[in-house]
Amino acid sequence: MLYIALKHLHTTVATLTVLLFILRGGWTVAGSGMLKRRWVRILPHVINTLLLLTGFAVAWIGWRYPVELHGWITAKIIALVVYIMLGVVAFKRGRPAPVRFGAFFGALAVYGYIVLVALNKTPLPF
Repeated sequence: MLYIALKHLHTTVATLTVLLFILRGGWTVAGSGMLKRRWVRILPHVINTLLLLTGFAVAWIGWRYPVELHGWITAKIIALVVYIMLGVVAFKRGRPAPVRFGAFFGALAVYGYIVLVALNKTPLPF
């Protein structure tokens, strides 16, 4: 029962992270003042921390990771770190717009890869 609850929480948080990411991207393009709000600067860190914690909990309870290594879980973890790094580049002020634009869409592509890996349970879901 705990595993199912954690898995649903993880899926919900994963959805929230990408929705907030897209919303922040729209605000960036529009030059919105929303990006200066305190909650907009803090919430992504809270959501990404929850994403990592619930992901590790699901991997541990459901798959005994890292005691029993599963390549697809490792691929998700690595891809999640890349997603977060690209997100930092996408929203970092002072970087050229093409770099930020590329990082934004690169992060979305990595997110799509993570979802495919999760659904197919293989690091090469294509």
